[in-house]
Amino acid sequence: MDIILVPGFWLDASSWEEVTPALEAAGLRTHPLTLPGKESAGASRAGITLQDHIDAVVAVIDRMPGKVVLVGHSGGGAIIHGAVDARPDKVERAIYVDSGPLGEGGVINDELAAEGDDVPLPPWESFDDADLMDLDDGLRQAFRARAVPEPRGVAYGRQHLHDERRYNVAATVIACEFPSVVLREWIAAGSPFVAELARVRDVEYVDLPTGHWPQFTKPDQLAQAILAAVDRTGSN
Repeated sequence: MDIILVPGFWLDASSWEEVTPALEAAGLRTHPLTLPGKESAGASRAGITLQDHIDAVVAVIDRMPGKVVLVGHSGGGAIIHGAVDARPDKVERAIYVDSGPLGEGGVINDELAAEGDDVPLPPWESFDDADLMDLDDGLRQAFRARAVPEPRGVAYGRQHLHDERRYNVAATVIACEFPSVVLREWIAAGSPFVAELARVRDVEYVDLPTGHWPQFTKPDQLAQAILAAVDRTGSN
């Protein structure tokens, strides 16, 4: 099974480096991605859109011989959902790591401060305590050292979806800063924040209590949660 790992904001393929060994040891073929404009701090992010990031994931899906599993962290959840919409017959399962699917017309986060075409990693004081749980000083320093600005067009761009077969693709939500019981309560209350997730027909919830970056704070547990989700697809 091929598994495509899409990083969240400010991160590239290397952000999965502590997660992929366990996946590969279990026989999965891992494809961690560095998306356009995130090759380096000096890369140009001018004109790069949310659709460009979705298209980059779709291009990898199209190179795979069979069905794939998609994993998206944080803002990467919106990106993999766009890819599910584009290739619903090619995705076995979508795994959302402290994230979820973004519906038609939604934006990932247009409240982040931009500097021209860039959205740099904000100061830690800008994040909630729940975001930063278990992210100690050493991990924070390493994160900031590797952080690459997010393209403004990705953070601010609107999601456009076309194929309702996306709702037939099984999903796993790995809930970190918000426990799954809270997500279920939001769905029951009709919260617009989870409206797209509520329409997915087969969703499982897995709790992994930690902050917003489990690939850094609990990489082994994250790998095991991903493996368990893949096992439940019934394919190898």
